[in-house]
Amino acid sequence: MHLSGHPDSDRPEPGAPLQFRWRKWDGGPHWVNDCIYLGRDRWGDWVGQPSGWRNVRPGLEFVADGPNVTLIPPSGDYAMTVHGAPRRVRIYIDVAWDIRWEGHEPRGIDMDLDVVKAIDGRGLFIDDRDEWDEHRVAYGYPLDLVDKLEALAVDLERRVAAAEAPFDDATPDAWLARLASYDAVAPPPPVSFAAAGDGGPGADGTAA
Repeated sequence: MHLSGHPDSDRPEPGAPLQFRWRKWDGGPHWVNDCIYLGRDRWGDWVGQPSGWRNVRPGLEFVADGPNVTLIPPSGDYAMTVHGAPRRVRIYIDVAWDIRWEGHEPRGIDMDLDVVKAIDGRGLFIDDRDEWDEHRVAYGYPLDLVDKLEALAVDLERRVAAAEAPFDDATPDAWLARLASYDAVAPPPPVSFAAAGDGGPGADGTAA
């Protein structure tokens, strides 16, 4: 576990509040998650969300019902959220495209497919295939990207099933413990979607 920020980069210092901003392939706004930057390890950057912090998108808002941490790997093609107990879902992986850091905050394109490990009897599965099938036609996802991300979802499912690090318990649990040490950090100001809008992939080449 490494707790210093990245030198000469857009990473903030550990303990800094931030917003993880998602959009859809067509540039439309999607989820914005209030988080705390925790640091990095060999797997990538980790952010955390204390219980009660906001998740908001146009027309919908909810607060986290327990602490969670999210891994953002250097590949930028998924974000893995791991929930602390109690929670019906332990692992929720958003397949993504080109998650990148801009202005000390992560941004990415949500690519519909999710890999879910539930502990309520549903088990491990790939979710939102119907949304994926709809959007790959409506948004015109490139065929090579479709093949890449479908294969990625299957591989992520395999790695979660095998409990390979960082898809094990020990790795994210260490970051959940680190998140608990930042209990005095205040969340960022509420998001304004008028100010948070991003261009689509055609605008900057860019991931739920």
